[in-house]
Parts: sequence; structure tokens; C-alpha cells
Amino acid sequence: MALDPASRSRYNLEDASVLLLDDTTLGMSILVQIVTGLGAKKLYRCTDVDAAKEVAQRHELDLAIVDGMSPSGDGYDFVKWMRTNCQEPNCYTPVIITTAHTPATDVARARDCGGHIIVKKPFAPIVMLERIIWVAKEGRPFLFSGEYVGPDRRFRDDGPPKGVGRRREDNAANAQPIPAEADEVKESRLAS
Repeated sequence: MALDPASRSRYNLEDASVLLLDDTTLGMSILVQIVTGLGAKKLYRCTDVDAAKEVAQRHELDLAIVDGMSPSGDGYDFVKWMRTNCQEPNCYTPVIITTAHTPATDVARARDCGGHIIVKKPFAPIVMLERIIWVAKEGRPFLFSGEYVGPDRRFRDDGPPKGVGRRREDNAANAQPIPAEADEVKESRLAS
């Protein structure tokens, strides 16, 4: 998703409650500047997981932006805790995970802990805005299965599986010819 820089669309997070979890001063400062630039006024700034847990238990949240907190991964653990231990509606809060390192293991960990999307640092404000809009608009159902709680992890549109054609093409190829008399009956119904 890319926003058109010439667009006149306005996005405002004025009424949103936003949890920010980042253990670095610079990371927190950047997040605060971005979300306040988008109009957010109710920010819960947390530099450790314990403070974030307390906020999640006491306040209703509309969005959480959580740093993965490498190398310990405490941010991922917080998201998993939030999905499994928080009351409604916070257990369903959209979560954007940020991290400076995105090896496949961290991307999988972000997906498996219940995060909606992962964003690599450094990021521009427009990138964060695009991700916030995407998370707000996407309608992936929440799953509660086994050890996973969070948005459905299958959200790519890869098309039909290999070896399976598209339905329209299949229907056209497998369609039975309509007898001429059926066309005449159809036309007579339309004429009356």
C-alpha cells in the first residue's frame, strides 16, 4: 500500500489511545513524534514490559506500537501476553511491531506472537501511517487455536494453488454447450 503524496486525504488519531513500548530513548522519541504528528493525544509511553502490562490492564487501547526489544525479545513476549491475558477489547488491539533487525526468525516470531505487522527501523512517518491505515482497514479474523491467539496469519493473496486453475477459466473450459432449443425457450421467456 502506498499513499499518494498529492492526496488530500487526512488521517487523525486524535481520539485514539496508543500504547508505545520502546526501551530506547531515541526509539521512543521517534514514535512519539510520529503519532503526535498524526494527531494522537492519549499516549501511554512505556520503556519496559511491566509498565506496558500495567497500562494494558488499566486502559482501553486502540493501537499498540511495540519494539521487539532485541536480543531478549521481550516485546514479542509482551504481545503474546497481551493476546492471551488481557480482557476485551485490548486482547484484539492492533499491534505493529518495530525492530531494527528483520531476519526470518524475527519476522516469524512477530507473526507467531500475534502481531499484525512488523516494520523495520528506521522508518519514515509515511511508512508508519501506511501501516496504521492498513492495520485499521484489514479485516483478518482473530484465531484462538492451540498456542496461537491473534489475527489470521494467512493474509497473502497468492492466487489459487499450483495446478488448480482459476474458476472462470475452468468454467469456460469445462462448460457444456447449451442446446439450441434451450436458447429458444430462454428467448421466449424474455419476450413475454
